[in-house]
Amino acid sequence: MDNVIHIRNIVRNFQLGSETVYVLKDIDLDIERGDYVAIMGPSGSGKSTLMNLLGCLDTPTSGTYILNEQDVSKLSDDQLAEIRNKEIGFVFQTFNLLPRTTALDNVALPMIYAGASKADRKIRATEVLTDVGLADRIHHKPNELSGGQRQRVAVGRALVNKPSIILADEPTGNLDSKTSLEILQLFDDIHKSGNTVIVVTHEEDVAARASRIIRLRDGVIESDMRN
Repeated sequence: MDNVIHIRNIVRNFQLGSETVYVLKDIDLDIERGDYVAIMGPSGSGKSTLMNLLGCLDTPTSGTYILNEQDVSKLSDDQLAEIRNKEIGFVFQTFNLLPRTTALDNVALPMIYAGASKADRKIRATEVLTDVGLADRIHHKPNELSGGQRQRVAVGRALVNKPSIILADEPTGNLDSKTSLEILQLFDDIHKSGNTVIVVTHEEDVAARASRIIRLRDGVIESDMRN
């Protein structure tokens, strides 16, 4: 079995003054390369904390996290930033685009951190924007795009470095239902092309498109079902 993610005994606590808050309690999780996984759970269940750990935005209090055969559970902030840029493509609910920058330059941004040449950045960013259906919008800035188009730019940026995982946090949370369906179709296409997709959502219809649904409650995995 080819696991892109292998997590064992992950615990994440936070100190609030003299009190310890136990957010994730002894989580074990394997995600296969090419899988499409939805992570669900009520507010306070630990799903955002788990997403931050999976995305190398945070490190566990204890336990092991192997991402693409590398132990990332004890890396420094700089090392984590490098892993994030190379291995993980993020898609956020709020798009997180640079407002004064064209779609092309927004998408090319992760390639700057990866050290790619200007010519390579332009070629790859144009290719990705074409893939997400925005070939005719590459020189538009975010305020000249609809919400759905902005999210497509964000998806393009997530794909540009050919990461191991696409990690999406409530990717349709700010979109109307028609646009949401278009973005979910885009995720289906990304998954079909071989990417590992992990979506954190509280919406059942979003989760229903995944091939596997993991439900968290009170910091533990309550259920893990294949669709």
